[in-house]
Amino acid sequence: MTHSSDLSLGRRAMALLDALARYSDEPERLTRLYLSPSHRAAAEATRGFMQEAGLTAHIDTLGSVVGRIEGRNPDAPALIIGSHIDTVVDAGRYDGNLGVILGIVIAEALKARGIVPSCPIEVIAFGDEENARFPTNLSTSYALSGRYNPAWLDGEDAAGVTLRDALARFGGDPNGIAALTRNPKRYRGYLEVHIEQGPLLEVENRPIGIVTAINGATRARAFVTGEAGHAGTVPMNMRRDALAAVAEMTLAIERIGAHQPDTVATVGVAQVKPGAINVIPARVDFTLDARSPDDVVRHAMVAEIVRECEAIAARRGVTFHFDPFMDSPATPMDRGLMSAFEAGVSSLGLELRYLPSGAGHDAMAMVELCPVAMLFVRCKGGISHNPAESITVEDADVAARVLLETVRRIVA
Repeated sequence: MTHSSDLSLGRRAMALLDALARYSDEPERLTRLYLSPSHRAAAEATRGFMQEAGLTAHIDTLGSVVGRIEGRNPDAPALIIGSHIDTVVDAGRYDGNLGVILGIVIAEALKARGIVPSCPIEVIAFGDEENARFPTNLSTSYALSGRYNPAWLDGEDAAGVTLRDALARFGGDPNGIAALTRNPKRYRGYLEVHIEQGPLLEVENRPIGIVTAINGATRARAFVTGEAGHAGTVPMNMRRDALAAVAEMTLAIERIGAHQPDTVATVGVAQVKPGAINVIPARVDFTLDARSPDDVVRHAMVAEIVRECEAIAARRGVTFHFDPFMDSPATPMDRGLMSAFEAGVSSLGLELRYLPSGAGHDAMAMVELCPVAMLFVRCKGGISHNPAESITVEDADVAARVLLETVRRIVA
């Protein structure tokens, strides 16, 4: 491999990540919810990091931190590097934060090397990617494309605080949301570096991978109704056991989800009624989460799942009802930006590896503004949303150098 072994970019990134991890709503673990006091403190710290790196920076009316280098031609379409700094409850320190910090480290590196980009570069730290506090959906990143849903402002957290009130306490301004909308003609692309949140790169001993698409997702509620009866008196061959039917359906869903390498299907919730030890289950409500980077494949998979479940229900004498409530399309990555990542990876002598993202990211919202591309970084055990979340300084350094070379090629 041809990349430098001094790890300077990786060490700088890890130092900033450690500094950012100090800001938490809870003293013994990392919890940084959108618009909380720790989010405000982390946003202020991030703005300081940006300013030290030579960016002009501010915190916008929704709490996102925006840094900018004007470049040689401030009127040219800008490149955005970003991710988020909010976390789930009891989080790790790399999810989202890594992509923000690497953007800042790249800005520092360009300045240190005397490289003035041909166009503006913005580094953005979004604040509401996890949607862990309010019933929102990537609200801070959707605001940039003018797709902020005003109903989100009336959503409440677990304590009954509305987003509107929390935003006011944070120092934001609901009346300024419309002004955040960007002109698509002013932006050439969005790059996001993120931990993989899965095990593939570690299993294959690869530090990084190029994302092909963010999976589309179907979510549904299903209801199976049989007949309750005495567990001791109804013969096995005369039962209409809803739970036994759902058990078979769950295995069918698992099998169908495994048909193709990049598809997944999960039954995550099952509620049994009446739920007594000596009563044959009369009804089971369960959920389906089905994902694929290809929407055509996903829809075909869901249709096969429904057919199989209906057949099982008919054979077992129960009824099956299927109620989809979410259909989120896949987000394919931009071929041109992927090519820039490919060149960055190849410049380090690394083999190209492509993989889809099973989880959602701010890139899903940013694609409404401009082309997007993502780079994944290996994480220990594929663990995320957990204090055990971990990456190495070596992998952080590789990711930083790939991003630096990618950015150089785009803004040369």
